[in-house]
Amino acid sequence: MNNLSLLIERSEIFGLLGPNGAGKTTLISMLCGLIKPTSGKFTIDGLSYDKNATLIKETIGVVPQEYALYPTLTARENLRYFGSMYGLKGKNLHDKVDEALEHLGLLKFAGKRIETFSGGMKRRVNLIAGILHEPSVLFLDEPTVGVDVQSKNVIIDYLKELNLKGTTIIYTSHHLSEAQDFCSHIAIIDRGRIYAQGAPKELIADTPNAHNLEDVYISLTGKELRDDV
Repeated sequence: MNNLSLLIERSEIFGLLGPNGAGKTTLISMLCGLIKPTSGKFTIDGLSYDKNATLIKETIGVVPQEYALYPTLTARENLRYFGSMYGLKGKNLHDKVDEALEHLGLLKFAGKRIETFSGGMKRRVNLIAGILHEPSVLFLDEPTVGVDVQSKNVIIDYLKELNLKGTTIIYTSHHLSEAQDFCSHIAIIDRGRIYAQGAPKELIADTPNAHNLEDVYISLTGKELRDDV
């Protein structure tokens, strides 16, 4: 990170966008407590990382790009397990799992093993696993990658509902048209620093000859390929 400074308002849908190697994953990993910062500091929901790392982990939800699910367990078994890790139990856990499964169109498949699910179905279960404990801040890494249009719409609509109930969402994606419609605020990051931030409409209006967020993104990060091995 290069003197990076961010202020994300409560109940915002904040998009963190940038090419491969820009620093998005590193930044989010630090905010989630997976990587310890070597310098600087941050607070989440009023809690400072250096004093309240454990409390922060209880406050946030994380939905990784890779499926964090046990393939030989059923959807309900997976979710009951992850819910129990957050301290949920009994009828409360059972009701939360079934309510979320029904909301995302998966209740009739609750007894099926994850390994039999399509990519879109796995993506929806993956999302539920990160929100059962009702986090105040939710980190999403490519939540709709590789899914069908119907699953994508269900996921985005569900996330909007969570946001309306007060959940702050921090989201990364390479789907710029999706980010343009979904996010209330966006930061474009590259080489460890922020090149621009603001509401999508403001960024488009402030960029010469830009018609959409993709034009803004290309104007700031360039057309050079970012392949890496």
